Amino acid sequence: MTEYTAEKLQELLGYRFRDDTLLLQALTHSSYANERVIRSTGDYERLEFLGDAVLELCTSEFLYEGYPDKREGWLTRRRASLVNEKALAYCARKLSLQEYIRFGKGEISISGRKRDSIVSDVSEAIIGAIYLDGGFDAARDFVRRFALSDIEERDLIIDAKTRLQELVQGRFQKDISYRFVSEEGPEHDKTFTMEVLLDDEVMGTGSGHSKKDAEQEAAYRGILRLYEKHPELKCI
Repeated sequence: MTEYTAEKLQELLGYRFRDDTLLLQALTHSSYANERVIRSTGDYERLEFLGDAVLELCTSEFLYEGYPDKREGWLTRRRASLVNEKALAYCARKLSLQEYIRFGKGEISISGRKRDSIVSDVSEAIIGAIYLDGGFDAARDFVRRFALSDIEERDLIIDAKTRLQELVQGRFQKDISYRFVSEEGPEHDKTFTMEVLLDDEVMGTGSGHSKKDAEQEAAYRGILRLYEKHPELKCI
């Protein structure tokens, strides 16, 4: 990583590292470390372990303070929805974090940057790195900006199928269905396109690297279409 690239990434993160090697480690996949025989920094896995614990504590504190009327069961489920793989990957991609991960040639060839599991792991590693570099307050500030802002919009995108079902159920005498449109690309890097329909009306089209992801994107587009036609649904 060049000095310019490191500077740009730290601007995106909103945090400046005193120890740049921690940032490098957080961005280093094991495939890169193994190919380059890096022992001074290593890969992100240990930082990921630490960052996972810090993220869970910061999220628990955020929910405990922000939802004083909610009981333990609700808080536990809500925390899980905020820090799961899909949610973290979504937050990371808003910062284009995947573009800064250091991969070995083999992992690049199988599209490692597109795998939510890796991108979410790196997100946790960065949280761990910030915790070690700047302490808990710095890590908490980053987590709240990175993972705990725009929660409603993020929930809508990540679990659009559930939200669409909630909007349609009991309000429209129509059935929701998903229809396969196409698939493109090589076997290891396919892109699927799906449509969502209310009865026979196409409400949205989406693409993704799995049919499930494409359906979520289509459902999100369907929700936006419903909001246009029925603005009152935004309040439900």
